[in-house]
Amino acid sequence: MCLKPRTNPFHKQFQFLIIYIIIYISAQIYHRKEKDAMSEIVKTMKLHIHVNETEAKSLEELTACYAQACTFISKYVFDHGFILNFMKLQETLYQTIRAEFGLKSQFTISAFKTVTARYKTVQEQLFQNPYRYENEKGEKHFISRTLEWLQKPIVFHRPQADLVRGRDYSFVTADDGQKLLSLNTLKKRIKVTFDLPKKFKEYFDGTWSFGSGKIVSMNGNWYFHIPMTKNVSEEFSMDHVKHVVGIDRGIRFMVTSYDEKGKVTFVSGKEIQKKREHFQQVRSELQSKGTKSAKRALKRISGRENRWMSDVNHQISKTLITKYKAGTLFVLEDLKGVSFSDDLLGKRSAKDRQELRTWTFYQFEQDLTYKAQAIGSQVLKVKPDYTSQRCPKCGRIQKGNRHHDIHEYICDCCGYRSNDDRVGAMNIQILGTMYVSGDSNPRFGARKVN
Repeated sequence: MCLKPRTNPFHKQFQFLIIYIIIYISAQIYHRKEKDAMSEIVKTMKLHIHVNETEAKSLEELTACYAQACTFISKYVFDHGFILNFMKLQETLYQTIRAEFGLKSQFTISAFKTVTARYKTVQEQLFQNPYRYENEKGEKHFISRTLEWLQKPIVFHRPQADLVRGRDYSFVTADDGQKLLSLNTLKKRIKVTFDLPKKFKEYFDGTWSFGSGKIVSMNGNWYFHIPMTKNVSEEFSMDHVKHVVGIDRGIRFMVTSYDEKGKVTFVSGKEIQKKREHFQQVRSELQSKGTKSAKRALKRISGRENRWMSDVNHQISKTLITKYKAGTLFVLEDLKGVSFSDDLLGKRSAKDRQELRTWTFYQFEQDLTYKAQAIGSQVLKVKPDYTSQRCPKCGRIQKGNRHHDIHEYICDCCGYRSNDDRVGAMNIQILGTMYVSGDSNPRFGARKVN
């Protein structure tokens, strides 16, 4: 007689538990790998909101009390050895802040976060800029700076308030279909309309996450700034590159692009430069007056110029993305610390030349980068060495071959002749092709001249 072994119920439960643990760990590994293959795009959306007199007073009261509370917390941090522990500050000052300034619970918590974040930013800035001096022997010395170098606490002059997504602000839809912004105040919530430029509409497609917003007042107008993040895949296979586009940036042509098919596109910087010169002239006139009204006008002019230049960069980067789409490697020169020669800047004063050197290359680079990542493309920065001096046909490197006066490149070896900005874009495109072929650090080196 054969007896079957009795099954222990505990063993079955144990087996299920082991299987569950294996599945859970596998899932965590998968999600971690998936997370590692993603990167975050961070943008800030600035909305111009419209308020009536009553709503404006509510926002004025909120932002004034919030700024005063932040200044109060800041003084405590300064007087008590720069305590930046959020929980400790909250434990000590929470009830005081609520009673003294009439802030609601979430506003009070946000005030602590605002102050600690500001001090941490200043702390990092001090660390990156040590105190420099020379001793009697002429030897240079550096002393690391900490928050103790501050002579007075940080003061929050500008009326402002941070609002938490969902708790303090949200987007709602009115009965007529219009999108409204719901904002919390010291008394009750208000619903306001806002301007939504076309370039901002993509942020409401559900792929962007909104962080805590900041309400600010500027020149009698109210604005709401919202930081946004979007996860995009970092996977970019060199085996599936469809286009390699070299982009040369400059003053005469803001952007010159050249692709693998030999197609070139010029974006003239003439009108842009002319408008920047106008802004510079207006700023100089206002600065010379030195009056309060002139200073207010100066702020308005600066904001207008920044918004205009931001839109220019947006339009150019959008055009490139729309033209080449996914699977494109956009190649840019690393222009950190770039300085244009005086012959490119014309007969201008030293001050004006310096102003025109300050070009918004970085902003364009950021716009193109996040747009490229969002569609499965990539931006590559390469060394700018010899890109304007190298012949893209024979590889000859000769500084004198570029003629700034006629904006032309003429090779003294093979006779190749072309627009100098086009030559720059061609060489940048070649560096991108080298990168796709496996060269992780593509660059040109000077060749010996026989």
